[in-house]
Amino acid sequence: MPLTVITADITQLALDAIVNAANPGLLGGDGVDGAIHRAAGPALAQACLALPQTRPGVRCPTGEARITPGFGLPARHVIHVVGPVWHGGEHGEPELLASCYRQALHLLRAHHLQRIAFPAISCGVYGYPAARAAAVVARTLDDELRHDDSLDVVLCCYSEAMQATFQRAVNAV
Repeated sequence: MPLTVITADITQLALDAIVNAANPGLLGGDGVDGAIHRAAGPALAQACLALPQTRPGVRCPTGEARITPGFGLPARHVIHVVGPVWHGGEHGEPELLASCYRQALHLLRAHHLQRIAFPAISCGVYGYPAARAAAVVARTLDDELRHDDSLDVVLCCYSEAMQATFQRAVNAV
């Protein structure tokens, strides 16, 4: 499986696309979302504002993905996904999290791109337990990449502990 797990600052990666763990309005926020918006510059917020709303205040529903240019980032594009808020795991969280990864890879392929980095979606302020998220991510990416070795996928973790959690999950698949 063409998959690497690293510890790095996702805003510094020069790839075709990086994934933003965004909020539904796509207007920046805390964590990786805020870091990506700050690094990309104000043009990213303007591009996000230009995306159509699916309902008032929502440009990207949970489990879906949208793409914009990367502007001031080394990455050429940002794929914005909205992960699920953790509510105990019995409210569709695993399916919505898996959908984020699938939808991002769909956009990557649709735009004829190959190299992408994902953060640990929903594992910050959205409260998804890291080990549970990592298991969902590893299974989803294994399924998506099993018959497609043309993509170069990086799981970009913000700490060595998170990297170890995701690496264990990838190794277990």
